[in-house]
Amino acid sequence: MDTEKSEEFYNRLKQQLADSTVWPSNYLYKFIVPTEGGKIEQIQRIFDNTGAVIESKQSKKGNYTSISITVNRKNPEAVIEKYREVGAIKGVISL
Repeated sequence: MDTEKSEEFYNRLKQQLADSTVWPSNYLYKFIVPTEGGKIEQIQRIFDNTGAVIESKQSKKGNYTSISITVNRKNPEAVIEKYREVGAIKGVISL
């Protein structure tokens, strides 16, 4: 992904979150992850010790897993920080 577009995306997201939510607030992250290869565990480690509630559901064929993570964040910057950490894992789709 083009870094410039990523920055534009994150800046727009930050503004939308600031305008639409009173912080601190719970935030719902959703990711689609290849089931094999330890990527689910990598995402779980990113959210360790945050009080996150993590739910997962495998696709019909079991190739992919949908991960929903609800966690309290103090501000839009904290939300984006986690998106950037997860975004460093190859093959993960953020919804």
